[in-house]
Amino acid sequence: MTEAPTATVVDRLLDAAQKLLATKGIRATTVSEVAEAAGVSRAWLYRHFPDKTALLGAAIVRLTDAFWTDARAELDTFDTFGEQVTAGVRIGRGAYDDPGALLMRLRLDEPGEFAVCAGAGVSGFVPDLASFWRPYVEAAAARGEIHPGHDLAEVSEWVARLLISLGTMPSTAIDPDDAGSVRRHVRRYILPALSADPATT
Repeated sequence: MTEAPTATVVDRLLDAAQKLLATKGIRATTVSEVAEAAGVSRAWLYRHFPDKTALLGAAIVRLTDAFWTDARAELDTFDTFGEQVTAGVRIGRGAYDDPGALLMRLRLDEPGEFAVCAGAGVSGFVPDLASFWRPYVEAAAARGEIHPGHDLAEVSEWVARLLISLGTMPSTAIDPDDAGSVRRHVRRYILPALSADPATT
């Protein structure tokens, strides 16, 4: 078997690992299957990844990075925090599409294995989402959209929890798939709460 250049081999291994994660999950995926699917020897795989945890962890991190990169690129096109939050609900709903769907399924179905492979820094969903939103919260505060009396770390986590709720919990008042419905909710409730002086509430 002729081995390809290193960068190509790593990409092939990660592509194969992602496909096997999608069909078999973490526990059932083996190093041998990944090597075979990538068309490389096990010895060559071990030259790049010392064990299954490192290999699948790299695949999960790549999936996570792709999801957040795509989300960031979209949110960066909006000028106001209200528009970003409205878009965030739609993006969150899209997390059920790949690569987000696979990450969510692995995290829910195999939480222990997911945490080990991805590492503690990637496994906490609310902290991840709050960290993702923190730069947008800080920019909104700098523009005057968020009252300076608010704790921005707390706001970031609140926004993360709101987006999870709006995107996943059934509602008779808000249609999360209707941007107009979400926008009205954001303008009536979320933005007024953020612009208000927290010392007076």
